[in-house]
Amino acid sequence: MNRCFTSILIAILLIISNMRCTDQCAFARDEPRARDIGIPFDGIPGPLNAITDVEGVEVGHTTLILGEGRLKVGKGPVRTGVTAVLPRGKKYDPVFAAWHTLNGNGEMTGTTWVEESGFLEGPIMITNTHSVGVVHNAVIEWRFKNKLFYPSNDPDSFGALPVVAETYDGGLNDINGFHVKKEHAFAALDNANSGPVVEGNVGGGTGMICHKFKGGIGTSSRRLENRHGNFTVGVLVQANYGTRESFTVAGVPVGREISDIRPIYNSGKSSSQGSSIIVVVATDAPLMPHQLKRLAKRVPVGIAKVGGFGSNSSGDIFIAFSTANPGMARGAKVQEIKMICNEQLNPLFEATVQATEESIINALVAAKDMIGVNGNKVYALPHDRLRAALRKYNRLVK
Repeated sequence: MNRCFTSILIAILLIISNMRCTDQCAFARDEPRARDIGIPFDGIPGPLNAITDVEGVEVGHTTLILGEGRLKVGKGPVRTGVTAVLPRGKKYDPVFAAWHTLNGNGEMTGTTWVEESGFLEGPIMITNTHSVGVVHNAVIEWRFKNKLFYPSNDPDSFGALPVVAETYDGGLNDINGFHVKKEHAFAALDNANSGPVVEGNVGGGTGMICHKFKGGIGTSSRRLENRHGNFTVGVLVQANYGTRESFTVAGVPVGREISDIRPIYNSGKSSSQGSSIIVVVATDAPLMPHQLKRLAKRVPVGIAKVGGFGSNSSGDIFIAFSTANPGMARGAKVQEIKMICNEQLNPLFEATVQATEESIINALVAAKDMIGVNGNKVYALPHDRLRAALRKYNRLVK
């Protein structure tokens, strides 16, 4: 009877989470993004200004928002979720990839094999710190069920080393209640698509905090000029880091201009662990793993422009992949690979910095006020006061 009840409860949770995500998806498309409220950014974005501007990339979320009031471990309140990034959609074709970390107080599984092999073989998943294990197991099962491995391989010998990253949402979420289940990871993967990406309080970013405002998921892209190859760089972030004092937008010290409306923690104190950022960089430029490593190393420059500095408690972990050169991981024959020269990388470096910066601001602009465990409350970045600060420093786009 208990097992039956648990199964029914999980099913209800999954249905509710998917309905809520669907509602937010429809709602978010009508909401302003950072450019819409007059924030100036360098570079030319793609049509969606999202990581999905890189052809083939899909993104999916499962969002869990349930309950209110005092924390009862195992019961809630729940403010968490899962985000999935699929480099080539729902097919098996490993991509060249590399990873980098600025400060390592965090987790991204599977990076040892990415470093060794130069390939990313499956999706990138992002969730909360204590749900890495269940999402890791779920990705293996999902890939096995969907036969996302070499067709010639014996299914009985299938093995996988998924890439699963995390940031800490315990300030708003019952993180020790382990509310993320494999069904939620499945839903994020199954529902992933190549369209507009929902931002803010969604997916893995549901309970996250950035520069002491409500943070979460954000994305952006840059399209290079024809003379630089007409390539696209897309970025997706799960932003959960930063001090208020260092917060900067378009060179304006917004954190000093909006020094009030700070998080309210009724449980006595804020968590020092809530200070991390995961960044996924995608491009269609034909780059080798060592060049993608160089792209990933430029992510901190974009973070720094918003005021991040890689604090001791922060897990600043980044992964970059290229969708060029399909089919490179297959067979035993010699492969012919296309790549651009190192002398051509500067525009891609710049695009990575620009898209990282805008992704973080998009996450902050999209996020809404949230009340979580014990009535803890985190306020969203107020658009009117942000515009006033930009206007004061003559940085507001008319």
